[in-house]
Amino acid sequence: MAADHLAPPVRQSDDPEYSANLRRATLASTAGSALEYYDFALYGLASALIFSKLFFSNLDPATALIASFATFGVGFVARPLGGLFFGTVGDRLGRRWVLVVTILLMGGASTLVGVLPTYEQIGVWAPILLVFLRLCQGFGAGAEQAGSTVLMAEYSPVKSRGFFASLPFIGIQAGTLLAAGVFAFLGGLPEEVLLGWAWRIPFLASSVLILIALFIRMKLRESPTFIELEQNDQISDRPFSEIFGGSLGSLLRGIGLRMAENGGSYMFNSLAVAYATGTIMVSKSIGPIAVAVASLIGMVSVPLAGWISDRVGRVPVYRFGAIVLLVLAFPGWYLISLGNPVLVIVVIAVAIGFGVNTMLGAQCALLPEMFGNKHRYLGVAISREFSAVIAGGLAGVLGAVLIKAYDGSWIPLAIYAFGLAAITFATTFITPETKGRDLTRLPDALVENRETKVAAR
Repeated sequence: MAADHLAPPVRQSDDPEYSANLRRATLASTAGSALEYYDFALYGLASALIFSKLFFSNLDPATALIASFATFGVGFVARPLGGLFFGTVGDRLGRRWVLVVTILLMGGASTLVGVLPTYEQIGVWAPILLVFLRLCQGFGAGAEQAGSTVLMAEYSPVKSRGFFASLPFIGIQAGTLLAAGVFAFLGGLPEEVLLGWAWRIPFLASSVLILIALFIRMKLRESPTFIELEQNDQISDRPFSEIFGGSLGSLLRGIGLRMAENGGSYMFNSLAVAYATGTIMVSKSIGPIAVAVASLIGMVSVPLAGWISDRVGRVPVYRFGAIVLLVLAFPGWYLISLGNPVLVIVVIAVAIGFGVNTMLGAQCALLPEMFGNKHRYLGVAISREFSAVIAGGLAGVLGAVLIKAYDGSWIPLAIYAFGLAAITFATTFITPETKGRDLTRLPDALVENRETKVAAR
């Protein structure tokens, strides 16, 4: 049932005086999204293509790939911890300063990866340091995207919240495109050059994105809904206890919605690239090209999905994205297994560009709208990051294990992808519609939806 009737006639963020702050919030969120996904796409592609040779050269190739993806997964272990910590801080002290701290922590760790010595230079300390930096990166990222999502939803005009909230996520596509473009270029270099020094350049380049994002965020003002909490003395002293005490249903739905979106993203961004290049022996440049094409599609499909969700609702749009991955699971992985470079590009581009990004476009407004104002940051952070561990964090490691255990068969990978999509598809049928919801409301959408049904009866 739509929640349009809950929206007030006028909201602060609809007022013309907020237009400058809305633009600033959009730029701040976009820059952070670009950095986060540049870093994560970069790390994911590096895990698939080169880290096994740089940091695990003492292992056989198949085991080294598992170890490489394991370090990638370690970052997802730190993300919920960062989400819990920074989410609590964001609900108690505000969104702005949390976003400044997380951009420094996340980007700084990525930059330092570019100066790490390899296994041949310092032995086992090389992967240990890599894991430490990956933990730091994950801890910062655990609240970065949640903060950007909440900030934009709280700043956006009510009637076009889906569209405006999705705009910063173009930064996700830009960051992923940039990382994929860099690796597509690096993939054409001689291996001794790539593994010698060239792999360091894209990580060191993270410092440029940090400076840009930091400059914008230092000028950012606090969101209008948090200001209202402060003015009404409604800020929760214990958002952590509050979220687990009364919002468990919303959290579980948020996690379920993210299984296909987050898991599918990393399956096709990283695992499919590793499978195509390492098992099917497609050229190393094909995977990054496919990811780049998907990102170009996403620059249109993400805001388009957000715009459509303002008209038909968040849940139907989200369900459509889940159906794309559900239908594509078996034929998609089969086509990748054929080793045709064009088919590899098409499958990855369709899966990410239309499946994952359609869900992402609707999710930008849906997740913040699901939670009440007193614990919104923490609720979105937990939903995003706990699902990131279960879905995205396991995708690379479990996928690499399946590739080794089943001698490169595509069928286990297809079953895995189908399972993630099925969970999200089912979750859309128990998720309340939130389009147009007033974000100054304190209860969760799920609670209000139940109360409305009881009152109607």
